[in-house]
Amino acid sequence: MFAVLVKGPSMAPTLRDGDAVLARRGGRAPRPGDVVLARFRSRPDLLVVKRVVRREGDGWWLAGDNPYASADSTSYGVANIEARVVLQWWPRLRWRLCSGTETGDPR
Repeated sequence: MFAVLVKGPSMAPTLRDGDAVLARRGGRAPRPGDVVLARFRSRPDLLVVKRVVRREGDGWWLAGDNPYASADSTSYGVANIEARVVLQWWPRLRWRLCSGTETGDPR
């Protein structure tokens, strides 16, 4: 597992600019609704945090949760998924599992 810092508003309200998440490579296959780290094939230099919509040929169609501020598969096409987000761990008062279920402050 490794930590990633979210930049930008594309996943609001689920994840906001400055949130930190833990991601895991491998494990189970991505499913629609999962939040993932990915690279669009047309922009391999850009690592993004997006939600899986569906399998599209040999890639994945991804979307941001904020339709007004998200450059996603609508703009860049299919993506390759690198990891699945499993936990939001910062800010501490908004801990949640990647399913979106609030778990509260772990103290």
